[in-house]
Amino acid sequence: MRWVVDFLAVLLAALVAGTTFGILFGYDPAGISGPAYVEVQQGAIRGLNVLIPVLGGLAILFTLIDAFLSRAVPGRAWLLLVAACFLIAAAAITRFGNQPINAVVITWDAQAPPAQWSALRDQWWHWHVIRSWVTVGGLVLLVIATQMKAQRD
Repeated sequence: MRWVVDFLAVLLAALVAGTTFGILFGYDPAGISGPAYVEVQQGAIRGLNVLIPVLGGLAILFTLIDAFLSRAVPGRAWLLLVAACFLIAAAAITRFGNQPINAVVITWDAQAPPAQWSALRDQWWHWHVIRSWVTVGGLVLLVIATQMKAQRD
C-alpha cells in the first residue's frame, strides 16, 4: 500500500517540478515583445493555471498521507512533512504571487499590452523563479524520504 502512495507522491511532485523547471530554463520572457509575451503567457495560463495547482494539491495530499503511513519511522516521516511544507510553500507562492498576475494578464489584448506589462512580467517571473526552486527542493526531499528504509510497509 505505501509503495503506491510513495509512487503517486513522487510522480505528481515530479510533474509539477518538471513543469516549473522547464518553464524556468526554457522560457525567459525578458527578451520578447509585449504582444508575443501576452500571447504566450495567455496560452500558458489557459493550459496550466488549473492543471498545475490540482497536480500540486494532489502531490501535497499524497506526501502527507505518506508521512502518516511512515509515522513508525520518525526520520522518514519528518522528512516527508518537510517535503510537504516545501510543496505547500510553492502552492502559496502560486496562489498569492503568480495567479493574481495571471488574472490580470489573461484580460489583456495581445496586440495592445498596457504600459505596465513588463513590470508585471518581471513580478511574475520573480515569483516563478522562487516557486520553481522551492518545488524542486520539495521533490528532492520527497525522493530522499521515499528511498529511506522503513521498518513497516
